Amino acid sequence: MIGVGGSDFMATIAEKILGSKAIDGKKEVAAGEIVACKIDYVMVNDVTGVPAFEVFEELNHSMQRERVVAIADHYVPNKDLASAKQAKALQDYCIKYGIENYYWPGDGGVCHQVMIEEGFAAPGRLIVGADSHTCSYGALGAFSTGIGSTEAAAVMATGELWFKVPETQRFIVDGKLRRYVSGKDIILHILGDIGVSGSLYRAQEFYGSAIESLPLADRITICNMAIEAGAKAGIIPPDDKVFEYLKGRVRGDYTPVYADKDAEYEDTFRYEAEKIPSTVAAPFLPDNTSPARDLDVVIDQAYLGSCTNGRIEDLRIAAAIVKGRKVKRNVRMIVVPATQQVYLQAIREGLLEIFASAGAFVSGPTCGACLGGYMGVLDAGEVCVSSTNRNFVGRMGHKDSLVYLASPAVVAASAIAGKITDPEDL
Repeated sequence: MIGVGGSDFMATIAEKILGSKAIDGKKEVAAGEIVACKIDYVMVNDVTGVPAFEVFEELNHSMQRERVVAIADHYVPNKDLASAKQAKALQDYCIKYGIENYYWPGDGGVCHQVMIEEGFAAPGRLIVGADSHTCSYGALGAFSTGIGSTEAAAVMATGELWFKVPETQRFIVDGKLRRYVSGKDIILHILGDIGVSGSLYRAQEFYGSAIESLPLADRITICNMAIEAGAKAGIIPPDDKVFEYLKGRVRGDYTPVYADKDAEYEDTFRYEAEKIPSTVAAPFLPDNTSPARDLDVVIDQAYLGSCTNGRIEDLRIAAAIVKGRKVKRNVRMIVVPATQQVYLQAIREGLLEIFASAGAFVSGPTCGACLGGYMGVLDAGEVCVSSTNRNFVGRMGHKDSLVYLASPAVVAASAIAGKITDPEDL
């Protein structure tokens, strides 16, 4: 394939997207280069948005309001006076600057799922967000990455940001996954292999028949946790599943981007899908993995939700497991749909009734429990199996609590059994 300008430069998806957004019009960029790019969208939430707006006001600059998306999700509905003040400040800033893309819990939800549902994320786009799991949108073929609030303020003002073009690693997963094994198990398995620094400032590209067979929801889970290996971005080439999802949803036009056949990768990792088990990451790092079947851990809480696994597909899988059963006595099962759309769909399908009948607590959309904010905070010594993305010390509450990361299927099976359980064994 001949590149732009007749050269024979072979590029990865990350290189192509950053090159296409370069403000100097050079089009072709290689790993290691510094490039200033035009940003399609910048996302902030209630935690990161207020300081971003504060810095923006110091810049004394006009606002790129059409590029800004503000989503209140971390401590809303307001849990205390401090969070109420924070949420009100974000709302006031959005009104002041005419930010039309502003989402409150009643019409929004967890920021990354909202970005996807509302059509901001699309193939070939360059999106930044003041939240580390912004890399989720790579599931739709975008280059998306987390930034700080100060950087977000700069994008609000200029619509531009500089990047060091990352090296790219290729991950190939071929074959057929076993029953109950999902995208969450794939990414946990990869993290267990390469470690939490295995992709430091790299882009990850995912290929193979197992990846192609996954629904979009599972692909989002994989790209969501690219940051847990230190990656700058996680990207899956867009296909018909993505294009179908975007019909009637996407905002504006988009151009799919694919790596050249002979693109140069820093490294290639290959996995056989059949050998990937239902996988759990034990405290205190996402790479501390083992098969669920090998663990014998009694739990106090089972949490289903978050930007990693709070989609309707995740709720369907868990509901099918708990239907007709009861959550183990002395175990708290908490179910949090990621967005208002997911919540309403779960109502229509009767999923929330299944969870409630099993003895689970069902909440509206919020990030609260995932980051140890509220709606599921752990006390000292308590153990939680969680569909979230991080199990650091004190992540979901007390520093002496323990968080095990797992798929929705494992979370549901564990809630019924009262201990970490492979759903095939239930």
